[in-house]
Amino acid sequence: MNNKDLSLMANAVRALSIDAIEKAKSGHPGMPLGMADVATVLFTKFLKFDPSSPDWIDRDRFILSAGHGSMLLYAISHLVGYKDSSIQQIKNFRQLGSKTAGHPEYGLLKCIETTTGPLGQGLANAVGMAIAEKILNQKYGNLINHKTYVIAGDGCLMEGISHEAISIAGHMKLKNLIVFFDDNKISIDGSTNLTCSDDQKKRFTASNWDTVEIDGHSYESIENGIKNAIKSNKPTLVLCKTTIGYGSPNKSGKETSHGSPLGSDEAKLTKKNLNWDYKSFEVPKIIKEKWLRVGLKGKKKRTSWEKKLSESNLSNQIKNQFKNKKINRDSKTRDFLKKIIETNKPEASRKSSQKTLEFLSTKINNFIGGSADLTGSNLTKTKYSIIKNKNINYIHYGIREHLMAAAMNGIAVHKGFIPYGGTFLVFSDYCKNAIRLSAMMKKQVIYVLTHDSIGLGEDGPTHQPIEHLVALRSIPNLLVFRPCDAIETFESWEIAINTFNSPSAIILSRQNLPLLRNKIDSNRVMHGGYFLKSSSEAKLTIIATGSEVSIAVEVSKILKEQFNLNSNVVSMPSIELFEKQSEKYKDKILGNKPKLVIEAASSYSWHKYLNKKDLIVSIDTFGESGKAEDLFNFFGFNTKNIVGLIKKNFL
Repeated sequence: MNNKDLSLMANAVRALSIDAIEKAKSGHPGMPLGMADVATVLFTKFLKFDPSSPDWIDRDRFILSAGHGSMLLYAISHLVGYKDSSIQQIKNFRQLGSKTAGHPEYGLLKCIETTTGPLGQGLANAVGMAIAEKILNQKYGNLINHKTYVIAGDGCLMEGISHEAISIAGHMKLKNLIVFFDDNKISIDGSTNLTCSDDQKKRFTASNWDTVEIDGHSYESIENGIKNAIKSNKPTLVLCKTTIGYGSPNKSGKETSHGSPLGSDEAKLTKKNLNWDYKSFEVPKIIKEKWLRVGLKGKKKRTSWEKKLSESNLSNQIKNQFKNKKINRDSKTRDFLKKIIETNKPEASRKSSQKTLEFLSTKINNFIGGSADLTGSNLTKTKYSIIKNKNINYIHYGIREHLMAAAMNGIAVHKGFIPYGGTFLVFSDYCKNAIRLSAMMKKQVIYVLTHDSIGLGEDGPTHQPIEHLVALRSIPNLLVFRPCDAIETFESWEIAINTFNSPSAIILSRQNLPLLRNKIDSNRVMHGGYFLKSSSEAKLTIIATGSEVSIAVEVSKILKEQFNLNSNVVSMPSIELFEKQSEKYKDKILGNKPKLVIEAASSYSWHKYLNKKDLIVSIDTFGESGKAEDLFNFFGFNTKNIVGLIKKNFL
């Protein structure tokens, strides 16, 4: 490709971007116009991909972290021949039901590696992808050897998550991670000097990255910059000096080109300025053919790799690494569960989780765990965890909760691993944006969230989660589990591993919990809520989760002994799974008797299940600092208070 070819091909990307945004009457033309030259050189000369086989596991990953510039990706994917990126999809940009959404949404088009809307998330996802690639490369050699390329803008690098991302990437020496910084000095409010004086080159260098500076509109400079980045033994930042809205006579270099259409007149002037004399959505055959040849070149690379894979003795192992695997209960599983029942001693559910993980690690060979500097508290590490050499399966993420969650998303979309990571439940707030995207992308990411209530004690209200269960339960497609004992903890993990299209949050206690379950014939957590104790003569139903289920059991026992009152006790480890049950089943569990809910958290999860006269024992204030037992008594989570409430309101 000579410079003339590259210019024509880049202008095709610009023209399609202009046309789609004008037709939609909304969108962000500035970045596609400004980064078209860089993207054209990358795709034509460096990127390893095959539009006819978009799921090729050793393809390079291209992440548009500055997702508002989505038309850059859509235009190129159409031009190189992705079947699902038709011209009709380009014309339907940003319209209801189209695959070309305003920001790239994972699963809509095969060219989209991850959902990139909130700035910085794509960059952090890319770190996760690069981590997955590095570990697989160490394990399988050059059969897995690909790059992760990112386009990031000022916004991505201003977001706090970017520091977490570049810090760990530099520390881990992710040499196959190359980030193009669209350094156009413009953000929505105007010049970036309004808000930012960072020297990004020094910043990345300080985080153990290499940096390369290029002219983002010079094809020689771009090509040489990428070649230098590829040679590096560190992750590389390519600082691209670009002009936002490149080609627009009146809006280039200005914030007015960032987030709204150029306008009909300016669009015409821009095309004229670019010597693009064609109708809307028209790309001349000669330019189309040049782009399609780029896609065909990738097909040759892919078939060559497949031949190499088929001849390797690692072929089956690699294919198995990338398969979704369900676990079934077998004799070893039953022995594991029987031992829990036979031992029958109180145990923190975080410890039960660790034991479950250790057992499951004998069945699953592609776990990749980690913790945000809380390994000894979250208990996410087992005797099978490896942090060095070629079979790494555990990552010390450091005090980077947000990065951990986003990197796990990257690992999940890269495929090859089941990622899980731990932090305290209260710090799920730091992870929230990434957890939301796990659910949106329907990816199997497992969040291990410990220290689940006031039961953590003396660390006080800053560390005691109150509203966090409600917040997590409000996220569509996220399974939230709060198990009451070791058996429910195992069953929660069992469901999380066998659920491929949803992330899971397993909420675990710091304090010891008694064993309440002694039946292991089936997974009862699957129902979301179930009778732990039931009576045909019950006058009351007590519903609880986690550590409070044992209180419910004790209350039920006292009611029978002191008042000859029979009651049902319902353990509700997962509201989401309960909601998926039939109306008949839900009516059976909830019944029409008076109900009492016990949960050491905000009450807002429960009102839909209760009538006006029903009761909730909950916490709708912040916590206090003190011993766990004292706090439970202070907030009324004891049998004396709860029996008194029942006596006053129901007897």
